[in-house]
Amino acid sequence: MKPIFDSTVQDILNDRLSKLEIYFDADVIFYYGSIANSLEKPFRDFIEDLKSDTVKHTTLCIILNTPGGSAETVEKLVKITRHHYEEVYFIVPDAAYSAGTIFCMSGDKIFMDYSSSLGPIDPQVFNGKNWVPALGYLDKVEEMIGKSADGTLTQAELIMLREQDIAMLRRFEQARDLTVELLKEWLVKYKFKKWNNHSNGGLVTEQEKIVRATEIARDLSNNKLWHSHGRSIDLASLTHILKLKIEDYSNDIDLKPLIRDYNDLICQYIIRNNSEAFLHSRKFI
Repeated sequence: MKPIFDSTVQDILNDRLSKLEIYFDADVIFYYGSIANSLEKPFRDFIEDLKSDTVKHTTLCIILNTPGGSAETVEKLVKITRHHYEEVYFIVPDAAYSAGTIFCMSGDKIFMDYSSSLGPIDPQVFNGKNWVPALGYLDKVEEMIGKSADGTLTQAELIMLREQDIAMLRRFEQARDLTVELLKEWLVKYKFKKWNNHSNGGLVTEQEKIVRATEIARDLSNNKLWHSHGRSIDLASLTHILKLKIEDYSNDIDLKPLIRDYNDLICQYIIRNNSEAFLHSRKFI
């Protein structure tokens, strides 16, 4: 259900969104909710409606708040945004987990502050009842297979291993492989496209970009590194552990209040109205 805003709140939100558009010289949109399969068509229509406006921008800023969802849906959303915009920026005031992190990796820039979080890219697969983290299942099966090989598998674990759905496990493997390939492609194509020189002045080769993208994709999908699907990865970890360039607005006296004033107000109203998903642009609320 879409929150019902009174006219005063709506005017305030539109004004704050307008200030962000002026700051970035870009179309700015807001998305709150999971990234479910049902999002593709509403998102397509939402972007097409925005692009039909008389105001024209070549850059899109996406303010993203999401617990994650489908990597396949993210791939479709990226195709939509890149069809209409030359550059795409992501702003994460709070958190963008799992598929949300994958989405952010398709951006030319990612804006975060010290309290923002991304998450491990453990893809979610629908098992007929719920969305479940693929890597958690694969890691557990791998562990039990290893214990079987060295003779330490318990009877209970043997029963669990025998009851595994091979077709579902294959879907988990495909979801894992897809997320890694998407990250490698998008990081090289978008995030690294202006990475031309090393800190020592040497030229960055295409192969070096591919290697760096592969390392980031590998580390973000490494459960042994993060220990939990729901683990928060903050700005410091992204920059120091993953060596990923993030635009840090923690101490930006101009941008920080613009983002927080807008995001905090709209999230407050969405939560108060118990809405599961919400999109906002200057043309749609």
